[in-house]
Amino acid sequence: MSFQNFKTLSSHRCFGGTVSFHEHDSREIGLPMRFSVFMPPQADAGQPVPALLYLAGLTCTEETFMVKAGAQRLAAELGLALIAPDTSPRGPAVESLPGAKDSWDFGIGAGFYLDATEAPWAAHWRMESWIVGELLPGLVQQFSLDEKRLGIFGHSMGGHGALTLALRHPGRFRSVSALAPICAPSQCPWGVKAFTNYLGADPANWLPHDASALMQSQTAAPYPGGILVDQGLADQFLAAQLHPDRLEAACRAVGQPLTLRRHEGYDHGYYFIQSFMADHLAHHARELARQT
Repeated sequence: MSFQNFKTLSSHRCFGGTVSFHEHDSREIGLPMRFSVFMPPQADAGQPVPALLYLAGLTCTEETFMVKAGAQRLAAELGLALIAPDTSPRGPAVESLPGAKDSWDFGIGAGFYLDATEAPWAAHWRMESWIVGELLPGLVQQFSLDEKRLGIFGHSMGGHGALTLALRHPGRFRSVSALAPICAPSQCPWGVKAFTNYLGADPANWLPHDASALMQSQTAAPYPGGILVDQGLADQFLAAQLHPDRLEAACRAVGQPLTLRRHEGYDHGYYFIQSFMADHLAHHARELARQT
């Protein structure tokens, strides 16, 4: 699947590779959508390289990861491409929707990486279908990426998205990790608010997008090579919103290897993400190098 009206908005040399920002007219969203890509220097040889899809959190855009995470230097050394999509539909068509700007934690910048079923969100909030069915196939065509070696990770809302998309699309991603993810969105205020708006009031419709519930429903470990999760213990959202203990319990119940690291003194922001980014890239590089 090729991109409609694909545009390169800017391109920047970085650690021997290239960071570029792009826009295309999304068939799934029905609006222009943006994303960024880091291609490592190994891609210049013409061989497809493994790629990591990074999903950002609330209030972020396609720029946030590339600017703040400090991932490009090691990604260049490891020969990993990095992909960072925007977190939500944008523009006048969605900014005018009732409730779109009613709070910082829902609406613009909070797509939750799912396909909405409720009006008025269902028309454009099709983030899961855009990412899995349109963005990734388009990237494989447009860039020198190895579609058999894709990993996924993310932060906060994006950590939720990384875990749920990895579990909802078996075989699509070879590796998964998360930083301070929303692990049980059906049981926290952020998730309940978003799911009620996007999916309706019946909690049964939320569980297919809840990482802990999805993991609990597995009959075997979906990622036998392990899942890596890092969580700061000074995170201001830990107690009310994130609930990593519930993901930990679900993984234990189905035999899924999980490395859940809890770090004293670290909060929810990008200083935390920078501190452990190298470990996540190394985790994915190791898993993506395994023979199928």
